[in-house]
Amino acid sequence: MPRSVNHVASRARRKKILNQTKGYWGARKNVYTIAKNILEKGLTYAYRDRKTKKRNFRALWINRINAGVRAYGMSYSEFMGKIHKNNIDLNRKVLADLAMNHPDAFKAIVEKVK
Repeated sequence: MPRSVNHVASRARRKKILNQTKGYWGARKNVYTIAKNILEKGLTYAYRDRKTKKRNFRALWINRINAGVRAYGMSYSEFMGKIHKNNIDLNRKVLADLAMNHPDAFKAIVEKVK
């Protein structure tokens, strides 16, 4: 009896990988064995960097709040300590946005905290 091989499924599996590597350079986009390895590495980076993105944004927000608060003669840590003490429930993302785009509102918060 001849050997039965499911060509439809294996071709679909390879095609799925090659479709995901569209736009890659050279053999990375059209040689299956290379594309498979590169795609796996790319997905690993994507997973890792979804976590890193959160860290980077938090650091950016902290820098922006610090820059905004320094104009009023406070440090970032002093400001955040007083924010928590006064039970003002604004997260760093919102505070950074206020410091950048709405300086009057940010000034009101700083004055309330002082």
